[in-house]
Amino acid sequence: MERIEQIKTFLNDTPKDTFLNYALAIEYVALAKDSEARIIFEKLLLQEPNYSATYYHLGKLYERQEENQLAEETYEKGMEVTKILGEKHAHGELRGAYEELTF
Repeated sequence: MERIEQIKTFLNDTPKDTFLNYALAIEYVALAKDSEARIIFEKLLLQEPNYSATYYHLGKLYERQEENQLAEETYEKGMEVTKILGEKHAHGELRGAYEELTF
């Protein structure tokens, strides 16, 4: 919880900081607070659709919540984004998660 409080303190100064919001969502995931993480991840995709790490973690969160269609769509969109950005490693991770879900 201490890290969450630290991140929130930093976010008071820069509330739209992509990395800090992402870090906060990851902390919530680690504490199994998926509802809080989901809100942040979904907001991040609206504000910064090229922040590719969000797609993988949001997709996994959707899978945990048994929302496989949303997970599939998230992975697909993430693969599009990472292909455009030339992020081969992230693209491979998303493709692996997508294939694991759909095959």
